[in-house]
Amino acid sequence: MSTLAAGDVTVVLLAIAALLGTARLLGELARRLHQPAVLGELLAGVLLGPTVLGALAPDAQSYLFPASGPVPIVLSGFATVAVVLFLLVAGMEVDLSTVWKQGRSALGVSLLGLAVPFGLGFVLARLAPGAMGMEPDADPTIFALFFATALGISALPVIVKTLMDLNLLRSDLGMVVVAAAIVQDLAGWMIFAIVLGLMGGSGEALPVGYTVLLTLVFAVGMLTVGRWAINKALPWLQAFASWPGGVLGFTATVALLCAAFTERIGIHAIFGAFVFGVALGDSRHLRDRTRATLEQFVSFVFAPVFFASIGLHVNFVRHFDATLVFTVLGVGSVGKVLGAGLGARLGGMPTRQAWAVGFAMNARGAMEIILGVLALQLGIIRERMFVALVVLALATSLMSGPLLQRILRLRKARRFVDYLHPKAFVHRLAGTTPEAAIRELSLVLAGALGRDADTIAAAVLEREAMMPTGLELGLAVPHARIAEVSAPAIAVGLSEHGVSFETVDGSSVTVVILVLTPPGADEAQLEILADIARTLRIDSVRASIATVGTLTEFLATIRTAPLAHLPATRS
Repeated sequence: MSTLAAGDVTVVLLAIAALLGTARLLGELARRLHQPAVLGELLAGVLLGPTVLGALAPDAQSYLFPASGPVPIVLSGFATVAVVLFLLVAGMEVDLSTVWKQGRSALGVSLLGLAVPFGLGFVLARLAPGAMGMEPDADPTIFALFFATALGISALPVIVKTLMDLNLLRSDLGMVVVAAAIVQDLAGWMIFAIVLGLMGGSGEALPVGYTVLLTLVFAVGMLTVGRWAINKALPWLQAFASWPGGVLGFTATVALLCAAFTERIGIHAIFGAFVFGVALGDSRHLRDRTRATLEQFVSFVFAPVFFASIGLHVNFVRHFDATLVFTVLGVGSVGKVLGAGLGARLGGMPTRQAWAVGFAMNARGAMEIILGVLALQLGIIRERMFVALVVLALATSLMSGPLLQRILRLRKARRFVDYLHPKAFVHRLAGTTPEAAIRELSLVLAGALGRDADTIAAAVLEREAMMPTGLELGLAVPHARIAEVSAPAIAVGLSEHGVSFETVDGSSVTVVILVLTPPGADEAQLEILADIARTLRIDSVRASIATVGTLTEFLATIRTAPLAHLPATRS
């Protein structure tokens, strides 16, 4: 029996560790910058691949990621399993009942949002194939169908995350967008499955008619009889098998079986996993903990390795074609926004909301990248078109949230920790009186801002004399409006023995939060004070704060507090 040599095992483990570690590091950095994690994960591949590491240290790059031999085969197999599981999780986010509830609006957005960019892409690819990136040896019909599908597909996970961030997911607009994205995801992958069938590009080739028929039978059967069977099986598993391990094992097993089936009939394995994920996610017996465990394990272990591995095969600098990139970005965005926006308008939505729907549906994200990877592997496209599709996926995902905010005139609610200066956290306040505590916090905040401490303390103490700022539950929020700051600034002090602020409930203050805002920023001050009160009202938060020893622990406690999504407000 053939096995990996000891040296090959070492390289495989080092390669996966490098991909995972770098991808997670840059993914977290991207999230801190309010960008999709996939942006950082893709950048990890660019850094480790021929674009950067291959140019700076080619020997190291070829050692970690050799072009031939058993190591790339193992890495390719791992990446395949990773993307199969990722599509399983993506499918679980689909809520089929949402489609029926939204009626005419969702139907119009989904049909026109797919038909317009699909038709535009197909026509342009046939009329001007060279301008659209078709290689001379490509089949014109196959390329046109692929290009049309690439322009028509949306990314449900990115759309849902964007709507959640803006607190629009449960709004009428949000539900229309999600319902339309569900239909487009299903239709888009069905179309691409047929494209693969026409090529005989996956598994052992079957006649095209059989491939299409089996694909339709599998999809319809899994979403009807399969849904019913899963709904019956889950309670039994939860009653008699280990939980959540039994359900997780069942899920992974059936997902891989479905993936193997679609691979065998000539459709890529990811389609089988995606459809099974849709059927599984629709079950009312699937518990939130099981769903979250599977999603986190896949999203934070398998998916980063897959997205990072993309950069290993493409030199993004060498194959960057600016003309093609901007052409694909322009054609793809115009078709999707106009199509989805027109569908929403015909469905009865106001003009502003219809435009918002169009830009929300324009997010391509990981789904576009996966589509491009498959097309690149099968020879439908070459590297320069793949780079253009990656740019389209990332650019549209990055634009979606800000454009929605601008069109709907929304502004995310302020969190007080966003204005907490890193050097203005006092773990143990020395003062036990309000004046002493305020002067102590004014001193550290003034030092962090480069301002005069006496001026800050005088303004805060003057406001304190007018009305005490002790609230309840051991919290005091002294504050003032001063011209010395141009934006809100906050200092936090924790007291072990308590500070004698006048509180509503007579409690001794253990958390003092000093808030400075510029004159005229009344709305900002009110939002920050409301967020402080809302956050510190939670018993578990106060209990955790009592044990923190560093600013990092304090931020971790606040940012993981079990708060509902904060509402977006109109500017």
